[in-house]
Amino acid sequence: MSTRIAVPLPKAYLLLNHGPTVLVSSAHGGRQNVMAAAWNMALDFDPPKVAVVIDKATLTRELVEASGEFVLSVPSRQQAALTLAVGTQSGREGDKLQKLGAGGTAASIVGAPLIEGCLAWLECRVIPEPHIEQAYDLFLAEVVAAWAEPEVFSGGRWHFPDEQRRSIHYQAGGNFFATGEAFEV
Repeated sequence: MSTRIAVPLPKAYLLLNHGPTVLVSSAHGGRQNVMAAAWNMALDFDPPKVAVVIDKATLTRELVEASGEFVLSVPSRQQAALTLAVGTQSGREGDKLQKLGAGGTAASIVGAPLIEGCLAWLECRVIPEPHIEQAYDLFLAEVVAAWAEPEVFSGGRWHFPDEQRRSIHYQAGGNFFATGEAFEV
């Protein structure tokens, strides 16, 4: 993994505010998994909070419920095939990270891995809300650490240096959009 920089927690929302698809990694009891999630968002500044939908049928859900933690990693365009694969294959049939070559690096606070090659990472602890978790598969969490690749995020702003290192947005049916150019009004 290349050098990452810490993002101040009150600014962590900026890593998700533009709506990228994320990879949700989890770990518990010697098992780990990763899945893709297009339905995610920042919720608050201080303390920073996020929301993400994690389906009941997934191994990620089982590991998140057991550990109370997860990591949201922001993949790049060059990771679109990996993002689609982790979103369509089950981790119950073996270690998906190893099988797909989605290397994981130890996080600083939580037990779930940071997915290598991504643009940014948010280490999260679940805020228990049993009703919305069961009724809507919606998990709320506090961001306890945030990181970004300085080549793409610094000074509180995204600045994508090339087409392959842009964040991605999942549409459906294997189709993605890459984040476009920023502009100021």
